[in-house]
Amino acid sequence: MDRGVHVLDEADLLSYEQLEAIRMLTNTAMDQDSPLSCLLVGQPTLRRTMKLAVLAALEQRTALRYTMPGMTSTETASYIKHQLGLAGRSGQPFTDDAVTLIHTTSRGFPRAVNNLCLQSLVDENAAQSAVTEVLD
Repeated sequence: MDRGVHVLDEADLLSYEQLEAIRMLTNTAMDQDSPLSCLLVGQPTLRRTMKLAVLAALEQRTALRYTMPGMTSTETASYIKHQLGLAGRSGQPFTDDAVTLIHTTSRGFPRAVNNLCLQSLVDENAAQSAVTEVLD
């Protein structure tokens, strides 16, 4: 039997009721393979939500868990350079110290790196102003 895989991005935004509905969809054939395969993709809050007792049955049906680690400082610098290249920017607008600060503050998570870089480009005072804004 062919079956598709359903990907639920931003699953961390799903309510308990919606997550319970997913559990019910996977409950149709407990003695066989479930006809539903799905990936719940989301921010780290999804992992914490799934650990709640109210979602224990869904957590027990989870066959695989993966947490994306943050990038290393070298990977972050390369990522920034690559993203700037995609945007058509050939020069590096950030000093090495700024890239280090962006990496440290973002812990190497791409979305946080993007947000910090964007704020730094908007503000002439660069990375320090962005870090202050993100942390507040």
